[in-house]
Parts: sequence; C-alpha cells; structure tokens
Amino acid sequence: MPSEEPASAPVPEPPRRLLRDVAYEALLAAIVSGDLAPGAKLSDVELAARLGLSRAPVRDALARLATERLVVSKPQSYTRVAPLVAEEIRGALAVVGAMHTLAVREALPRLKPDHLARMRTANAEFVRAVEAGDIAAAIGADDAFHAVPIAAGGNQPLADTVARYTPLLRRLEHQRFSGTAARASAARHEALIAACEAGDADRAAEISYEIWAELE
Repeated sequence: MPSEEPASAPVPEPPRRLLRDVAYEALLAAIVSGDLAPGAKLSDVELAARLGLSRAPVRDALARLATERLVVSKPQSYTRVAPLVAEEIRGALAVVGAMHTLAVREALPRLKPDHLARMRTANAEFVRAVEAGDIAAAIGADDAFHAVPIAAGGNQPLADTVARYTPLLRRLEHQRFSGTAARASAARHEALIAACEAGDADRAAEISYEIWAELE
C-alpha cells in the first residue's frame, strides 16, 4: 500500500489589526499628506463616519497623535491638527538625527552581509516608490532602510527615542520625498551602505548626520 503523506501544517492566519491602529494609521497618513491640514478641526464623530469606524478607536488614535504632538486639544473645547512649529521640529530633528548617527556607529561592527543586503533592498524599494509617486511607500521604505542599523545595534532606549520623535518629522519627509530631493536621499543611502561595507565608522556617521540634516 502507498505510504500516507504527512498532513501539511495549517497556515496561520495573519494577526488581526486593532481598530485603533487602523484609525491611527489613516489619520496619520491624512495629516502627513496635508489632507488634514495644520489647524484643521477634528471631530471624532465626523472622522469615525469618514473611516467607517466607531468613535472609540478614533478617540484612541487622536490621543496617540496628541502624545506625538501631531494633534493638539483642549478638553471640552477643540481638537485640531497641530501646526508646524519650527523650534519643535528642529528639536525633534536634532534628536532623531543624533540617534540615527549613534545607531550607525554602534551597529557598524555588527553589520553582516545580510544587513547590507536588506539596506540595499530597502533603498531599491525607496527609489521605485519615489518614481511611482507613492510617497507613503517611500516613507515606509526609508523607515525599513534606517531600521537595519538600529536593530543591529541593539540599543533599545535609542530605538524608543527614534520611535517617539520620528512622527513629528513625517510632514517634512513627505515634502522631501515628493520632490526631486528624494533622489539625493537615495544617493545618500547608497553612500551610507558603501561606508558601512568599508567599515568606515566616521564616514558612515557623517553621512547619517547629513541625511537627517537635509530634512530641515
């Protein structure tokens, strides 16, 4: 008799996304793109109807955006998209840039060929997204690129700091990646990969600093 083939393992279902995360991502994208402009009033009732959600996840999303300083609110008075405050943005940019520069220095002795390959793949996706005019995908690919040295370095407080202040810079990234300056970012990425591959910590740190300084 023919032997029975072992039953294949069931394919696990992807985890369900929380509605508050769905609401957050949608509202963040609208704020970053300017669809919800600085100063725009935000009504949880109207936003819930717009997103096809209940008010609870929308309120949770607005609270999270407020902690990230993309939304400002006064209880029983108003909730609005936060204005672009130059000093606040410069402060966040200085912190995020410094953290990424430190991440590169800490990661460089630990970077393997696989890390560099992932950075190249992310940059190629970044270029494709920019050429297609898909700014959201370009921002995602840029995040993936810079996440490699952060993960390789293994400094969790550094990673937490980057996650805390990066949302304030999303509108700057959207503006930069919408124009011809995005090609300069791709070139900087390639230069950073080359410096890391050569083991040149000083040059890699210098390029990382320049990448973030150019956002201003």
